Amino acid sequence: MSKKILIVDDEPSIVAPLQFLMERNGYRVSVAGSGEEALEKIERDPPDLVLLDVMLPGLSGFDVCRMIRENRALAKTRIILVTALGRKINVAKGMALGADDYIVKPFGNRELVAKVKQLLDTPHETEE
Repeated sequence: MSKKILIVDDEPSIVAPLQFLMERNGYRVSVAGSGEEALEKIERDPPDLVLLDVMLPGLSGFDVCRMIRENRALAKTRIILVTALGRKINVAKGMALGADDYIVKPFGNRELVAKVKQLLDTPHETEE
C-alpha cells in the first residue's frame, strides 16, 4: 500500500506542484491550508509523513510540529518542515521541536523526493 503524505501550506502555488510531485512518485496525498486543519486531518487519518510549512494562518508549523510530537499515538509520523525561514535559529528550533528534516524554499524537486523517500524507507526510532 502506498504511503500517505499530508501537505500543509496556505499557498496554492506551493501546494499544487508539491501534490503533483508526490502523487507522481506514488504517494497518496491530502492537503491542509492551516495548522488547525492539519491537526484535525492528522488525528482523523494519520499520515506517514507531513510536509509542513512554518508560516501558516493560526497555529504555526512549529506549533503543529510540537503538538504532533507530544501525541504518543503519532510518534511514528515523520515531519519535514518546508519553509522560507532559512536562518540557522529557525532550523535549530524546528529540529529541537522534533522535525525529522528541514528544507528551505525554494528547493529542488529531486532533493525533496529523496528526503521523503529516505524518511519513509527508514524505520523510526520507536520501531527498532
